[in-house]
Amino acid sequence: MSDENSGSGYVTDSEAHGGDFRRDTNYVPDRITADGSGGWPVEAGRYRLVVARACPWANRAVVVRRLLGLEGAISMGLCGPTHDERSWTFDLDPGGRDPVLGYERLQEAFLARFPDYDRGITVPAIVDVPTKQVVTNDFAQMTLDLSTEWTAFHREGAPDLYPEKLRDEMDEVMQRVYTEVNNGVYRCGFAGSQDSYDDAYDRLFTALDWLSERLEGRRYLMGDTITEADVRLFTTLARFDPVYHGHFKTNRSKLTEMPVLWAYTRDLFQTPGFGDTIDFPQIKEHYYVVHTDINPTQVVPAGPDTSVWLTPHGREELGGSPFGDGTPPGPPPEDEQVPADHGPGGIPHR
Repeated sequence: MSDENSGSGYVTDSEAHGGDFRRDTNYVPDRITADGSGGWPVEAGRYRLVVARACPWANRAVVVRRLLGLEGAISMGLCGPTHDERSWTFDLDPGGRDPVLGYERLQEAFLARFPDYDRGITVPAIVDVPTKQVVTNDFAQMTLDLSTEWTAFHREGAPDLYPEKLRDEMDEVMQRVYTEVNNGVYRCGFAGSQDSYDDAYDRLFTALDWLSERLEGRRYLMGDTITEADVRLFTTLARFDPVYHGHFKTNRSKLTEMPVLWAYTRDLFQTPGFGDTIDFPQIKEHYYVVHTDINPTQVVPAGPDTSVWLTPHGREELGGSPFGDGTPPGPPPEDEQVPADHGPGGIPHR
């Protein structure tokens, strides 16, 4: 049983073994580094980040790029919220082609470099504009490299999202968030047996309870300022009530019924660089339309009410500041802004 078609935001050669969901993590591992030791040097204007707003893994890269102020150094291409078995497509662009790469499908960038490429065509992906070839789709390493290798192009006041003194603890926290929460919701949604689902459900909510306890006395996962750990958790929690609670059967509690996590997620949502990357209609359309094995009718639910995302969260009482001694990012470029009616309180009916 596959988790999605090959155009998903994550590799799709996974299968349910004995009913258990397994994810293939065989990504293109190349890195773009300051010294260029791997053949891909940091260079402003050379690379294009290809994402889909619907995808939580791609959403991480969008948030990190915003927080660090890398919009002028790395351009961004946006795929639409749905895809077929071949690839994500640039159906949001005029003529259905990415204006920089000239491609109709992200698959073309993978095949340009690997003519026999037969794995998942995934977002986020970074493409080398001069050759129009994919460089990497290793989403976890990609965002860490944006923080550590692209420092020459960070905006003034950019946060340190991967502080060296916290890395050992951060890596442990992020690994648990990944296995138990980011991937845990998929383990529930694509469980192939009752026993597998029950186990996945218990693991997910055990982790969410642990996170609630951790965040009860601290504003962010690693303390007083935001880090990449918060980015990685946020993109899953932002999708919890619109999609995972019903679609993936993670229905012990809605996010809005978990007081600490709900306040924490609203705090992040209302922080520049987080909520302004969230497109609720695209998120719902992706999951409910693409996952035909789970939702064969492809009917997209109208709810939930998203105006609640802008209500007071009260997390300021814990102290801290999202950017520490730094500053928030400015508004996103005009051509990268989420449509006003796709944000809180403005979800249009399909």
